[in-house]
Amino acid sequence: MPASLPAHKNMHFIPPTCLPDIPGGFAALIDDDKRAHEYLLGLTWPTGDPFCPRCGHRKVYTLSGERLRCAKCKYTFQPFSGRWINNGALTPSEWLSLISLFVEECSVHQMKKKLNLSYNTVYKALTAIRFAILAHAMDARQLISPATGLDSYLKGNRLTGGPREMHMDTIPVYGILRRENLVFIDLVPGFQAETLFHFHMNFHLKLIRTGNLVYTDRYKDYDALMFCGNDSLPYEIIRRYDEPPHIDAVNDEFWDYAQTRIKRFRGISCQRFPLYLKELEFRFNNRDKSIEEIIAAYLCALVPVTE
Repeated sequence: MPASLPAHKNMHFIPPTCLPDIPGGFAALIDDDKRAHEYLLGLTWPTGDPFCPRCGHRKVYTLSGERLRCAKCKYTFQPFSGRWINNGALTPSEWLSLISLFVEECSVHQMKKKLNLSYNTVYKALTAIRFAILAHAMDARQLISPATGLDSYLKGNRLTGGPREMHMDTIPVYGILRRENLVFIDLVPGFQAETLFHFHMNFHLKLIRTGNLVYTDRYKDYDALMFCGNDSLPYEIIRRYDEPPHIDAVNDEFWDYAQTRIKRFRGISCQRFPLYLKELEFRFNNRDKSIEEIIAAYLCALVPVTE
């Protein structure tokens, strides 16, 4: 599988197995903004020493407030500058509360009500969480790229872009691979929605549509191929079949898990689809673990350079 996006050469990311113990547990931090801030700083600089997020130099000067300045490149920054967590106007305790609600799979409307925040604020913060999860996937380099359109959401290290328009010849296709108790969802290079319609019409590859989600019968090593479409696609050419495709026929555990949750994600676009796929992959592969601290560590990691 492809390597992940290149981390900053001086980025010290804490592996999930090495996360520090939290006295009283994760929930104890949520109502204490000072402790929440210290905890997130600990994930940002696990050695205790700040470094420049732009050039990685370790000699920095303290300015007024929380500002810091790099002695080498003169970049002035805040503790969370250049990190996923900097994409969202939330306090440290709000971030941890949001993570807990995200883990519980609450809706955006439930989150905004419980946190007393606007819909747009919650939605942007959730986008940062999903990007942080995707950025730590093995195939992140492929996914944050023009092939999926996710690169258009990033301007430098900020989530300030917007989606590109997609059509049948540009909507990407993803494949589901099962390996024992793990699942991997890959971008299938060279395949677009147009490819699957072509295979369906000319090579009898079985297509199943549920809303804008289209998936196939087994294809080579993949249990299924799938894509999220839009209103520009010719769904009417999809034939009906009496026999279910492989992934439905075998009652695949991940597919049952994913379909239930995909139905809850209202209005998924083909541009944002990989964010939700990688969230589902992450949740399923860590279904027996407590993932709050892993997500917090992912959020505190540097946004990788994609150029």
